[in-house]
Amino acid sequence: MIRLFAALAIPFEIGEGLVRHQTGVEAARWRPLEALHITLRFFGEIAETQAEDLDLELSRIQGAPLDLTLAGAGSFGEGDKIDAIWAGVEENPALRILAGRCESAARRAGLKPDARNYHPHVTLAYLRRPDPAQVAAWIQANNLLKSPAFRAASFGLYSSVQTGEGTRYEAERLYLLR
Repeated sequence: MIRLFAALAIPFEIGEGLVRHQTGVEAARWRPLEALHITLRFFGEIAETQAEDLDLELSRIQGAPLDLTLAGAGSFGEGDKIDAIWAGVEENPALRILAGRCESAARRAGLKPDARNYHPHVTLAYLRRPDPAQVAAWIQANNLLKSPAFRAASFGLYSSVQTGEGTRYEAERLYLLR
């Protein structure tokens, strides 16, 4: 079994800007620069043979490079059940189409549909029982966050491996957008 997701990598210079916002919440497990990405579709734990089918289906996706901008900040969950804080992605129809194509590829590979609504974002930290006031203050301080525009000319299939230091992501495949 392998834990997989499809995502767009964040350029180094954009990630550096995000890292500067990673402060002020005591319960935060801030994500390292190399882990910052925009998830297109989380696939979860799947068999290696099904991963091969998924890779084939993802390789068939066509689309042009995307021009993206990160904008805003928020969290998932409420009260002491907030489990992540994130930087948002400016609305982009082409990004939603690409995410939809990843969803279709997953279904063609035999995976169950994703029941969650797609909400493009970059997870900056995972939280455990945070102080809601600290999270609210962080969101208020960062809600005008806006990155320079950047181009995503590819997306990847990534594996997610739990380690003693947290989750490590590895690019398994890269798919060009042209």
